[in-house]
Amino acid sequence: MTTSKPTIRIVGIDDVPANRKRGGDMRTLLSPGTVGSTSGFLGVAILQPGERVVEHYHPYSEEFLYLTTGEITVDLDGVPHEARAGQGLLVPIGVRHRVRNTGEEEARIVFHLGPLAPRPELGHIDTEVLT
Repeated sequence: MTTSKPTIRIVGIDDVPANRKRGGDMRTLLSPGTVGSTSGFLGVAILQPGERVVEHYHPYSEEFLYLTTGEITVDLDGVPHEARAGQGLLVPIGVRHRVRNTGEEEARIVFHLGPLAPRPELGHIDTEVLT
């Protein structure tokens, strides 16, 4: 039996387009579309001081957040939690959350979600709109 090796692709932050429809600069680097992942996806959110990602929830996925630079406040079901560079937190399945840059410098947040939702439209449910 012959097995093929998976194709390895290194994806840089400038290799993927910015998604700004929910706030900030969201870049999904490793996903089914970019690298053929099957269990989840990973990206970077870049928020300038005062920017936020609107409140939403994931009915099928946990979300892991790791802050590489800056300071943020993550509202989990309306309760604020502060984090700074070098810290991470888990957003459980179904928990409404919003990420706000409450610091004085750019914040960069690595995010990973898994498992994947059975259909993309079920992966992310907005509970507010960007104003």
